[in-house]
Amino acid sequence: MTPALAALLAFAVYALGYRLYARFLAERVFHLDDARETPAHTLRDDVDYIPTRPAVLFGHHFASITGLAPMLG
Repeated sequence: MTPALAALLAFAVYALGYRLYARFLAERVFHLDDARETPAHTLRDDVDYIPTRPAVLFGHHFASITGLAPMLG
């Protein structure tokens, strides 16, 4: 077996495992449901809880992780 074939096979197994395990976690462990409202909608007060787009949330999350929060405000 060539290294490229082994790497491709490993990638396929990891991708399949990731997909199946993610579905298992979403359905059986965390009971995720797209119909449920998030706390940003149910507790909206326009101060602490504000519904926003996922791209904005990712930016805030990334800034907090990288330690840029004090510089970005």
